[in-house]
Amino acid sequence: MVEPGPEALEPSSTLENTTVLLSRARGGDAQARDALFARFLPVLTRWAHRRLPIRARDLSDTDDLVQVTLVRALNRLSEFEPRREGAFLAYLRTILMNAVRDELRRSLRRGVPVPEEEAEWGTSPSELETLVSREKLDRYERGLARLMPDQREAVLLRLEFGYSHAQIAEALGRSSADAARMVVARALVSLAEAIDGPDA
Repeated sequence: MVEPGPEALEPSSTLENTTVLLSRARGGDAQARDALFARFLPVLTRWAHRRLPIRARDLSDTDDLVQVTLVRALNRLSEFEPRREGAFLAYLRTILMNAVRDELRRSLRRGVPVPEEEAEWGTSPSELETLVSREKLDRYERGLARLMPDQREAVLLRLEFGYSHAQIAEALGRSSADAARMVVARALVSLAEAIDGPDA
């Protein structure tokens, strides 16, 4: 069951559009940068607690990894084309996964005992992996990589970040929750086909 989406990102006329904030932050606006940090910190923290391997959560405090991820992303905004909020969350997810891999490698270099089966990213169980097998999760990641960017964002927003259809509409620039629902449904069909073939 998909959890309620992040309240901080509930579509609202009082919230500045993420794309506008990203553009302003790229231009050096410190207030826009702070607003992005505050907006995405709780979203990414919730995701990390549900998705990161147990060993990764033990190696470094999840909140620290999330903060490092946001700082890295905001420091590299010149490398990121701010198309929409969904693209930015997918970008943050990639940076966070890389931060976890880096932490695991550092731990190995320091001689911190890491069980052999956990030495590589993703081999220790996450909360998500208690629901699906490791093999299925690997196929899911490969399937995600084959999707078009907007499809990948729709899947990530709904399944991993727990966005409502209204929030997905806002994040992907769609006209309504119903339009977002259709995007998500088509994206899930494409993901199933990418994972298991057209008869999935």
